[in-house]
Amino acid sequence: MIVACGFDHAGVPLRERLLSAIEQAGHEVLDLGTATTDPIDYPDKALEVGQAVALGRAERGILVCGSGAGVSVAAGKIIGIRAATVHDHYTAHQGVEHDGVNVLCMGARVIGAEEAAEIAIAFLGATVSAEERHVRRRAKVQAIERTGGKSDEPLERSTP
Repeated sequence: MIVACGFDHAGVPLRERLLSAIEQAGHEVLDLGTATTDPIDYPDKALEVGQAVALGRAERGILVCGSGAGVSVAAGKIIGIRAATVHDHYTAHQGVEHDGVNVLCMGARVIGAEEAAEIAIAFLGATVSAEERHVRRRAKVQAIERTGGKSDEPLERSTP
């Protein structure tokens, strides 16, 4: 799998360990930088990685900033991107399986390099579920994306 990776200046401390772990797991890295702690705006990295995934240059993306929140918010604005800030193993695979997350976001000021590597490997090893309830829920998310949440038409509700 090709994995687009982007780091802002605050994410650089996790960079080398993450890139190494991804390659050791048998994936190809599309390295979109940055490699220095010179200030760079996180939306720029989120856009680069998000576009790489949305346009099919990569199958998944990984973004790292200080908290993981900024890159997640920015990447999530791109049509076709389902980004999530994740700092634990369970959510890393569950987000892909149930929610179709295709861009993993982490905070270098929140977790360490080894934990980040384990989370990335869980994320990359997960597959999207074809279970009906997950397909239905992802379709609802796609409907929100298509309308920007501005549709007067309510989403089809499931029975309790």
